[in-house]
Amino acid sequence: MSLTTDLVQIMSCLPPAGMYGFFFTDGEVKNFEDAAKQDTAKFGRWHRGMLEHGVYLAPSAYEAGFTSLAHTEEDIDKTIQAAREVMQSI
Repeated sequence: MSLTTDLVQIMSCLPPAGMYGFFFTDGEVKNFEDAAKQDTAKFGRWHRGMLEHGVYLAPSAYEAGFTSLAHTEEDIDKTIQAAREVMQSI
């Protein structure tokens, strides 16, 4: 499932793996120069919205997040649902 294709927003995500990142930009992020083109104000709204839904993500638009075996399917489903709701509100 691709959250970004479900919604009308421009967001680039790193490939699914143990590490991930979200960048509000209209292109693939391969390096710092690409990441610097992102909309950090929108990231701030995204981050605040996710916090309000009980999802705690890295607070900087330039930080990576991590998944682990401690994250259950329920955790991931809750996060995806929260992301959908937040994306629709920003």
